[in-house]
Amino acid sequence: MRASVIVSAYNQPAWLEKVLWGYAHQTTRAFELIIADDGSTAETEAVVVAAARRFQLRLVHVWHEDRGFRKTAILNRALQVAGGDYVIFSDGDCVPRWDFVATHLRLARPWAYLSGGYLKLPRPLSERLTYADVVSGRAFDRRWLRAQGWRPGRRRWRLLRSARWAAWFDRLTPTRATWNGHNASTWRELLLAVNGFDLDMGYGGEDRAIGERLRNLGVRGIQIRHRAPVLHLDHPRPYLDPAVLARNRAIRRRIRRQREIRARQGLAELPSEPVRVVRYDLRGGPCGA
Repeated sequence: MRASVIVSAYNQPAWLEKVLWGYAHQTTRAFELIIADDGSTAETEAVVVAAARRFQLRLVHVWHEDRGFRKTAILNRALQVAGGDYVIFSDGDCVPRWDFVATHLRLARPWAYLSGGYLKLPRPLSERLTYADVVSGRAFDRRWLRAQGWRPGRRRWRLLRSARWAAWFDRLTPTRATWNGHNASTWRELLLAVNGFDLDMGYGGEDRAIGERLRNLGVRGIQIRHRAPVLHLDHPRPYLDPAVLARNRAIRRRIRRQREIRARQGLAELPSEPVRVVRYDLRGGPCGA
């Protein structure tokens, strides 16, 4: 199985750097890492270049011009260049545990998508998180996090060390498996079948729409929130717009009511515009677009 990991990013270079530490120390290297960049400034590119030089990662940086929130468009661009049969999605503010990629690949099933979970760290701890914290694995240790002042409540069960107990909790959780942009995966051919992500949706629940289309196609969701956690680093969301949220909800109601499968404005409707695609080889140098 060939795998692509697509990580969305927008002008949070300090957070993206911590995320890249996590991907640089996965238990498997059998994946390409695509940064889907929604028009960030040069600081984000510098983080990607530095990671390419420091770590032996198969990195791809996909960038388009900043014209407001266009996450779904850049995800579709990344999906176009992805070379993997299987695609894992997350965000540039979500640090993956060391087994994140391997767990998604191990649990992949035909005609299914995987729905992972996250634990949101408070802002002070997000800022203090170091390279050593991530690569040593202590950032995912409940006792260490409590010692740093974090009180996760019942979400602490998403950091179980035992794979058997984590699988048991995933079976028992009453929360339905949904497509979460910070932690989800499925087969590339299924994403193409639903025409990718909806271009006419802004911020707020836009990720859920593709999961609803996949279910209409006959794809089942599998809950893995306890088996494949990420740490969500805190940050403000100035782009939150109630009017956009209301429009997104209306689109999702239409998808469910009409049992739509293909996005009306999606992958096939991407406009023609300049898109920069830079691939880095394992030595950290660019190897073409």
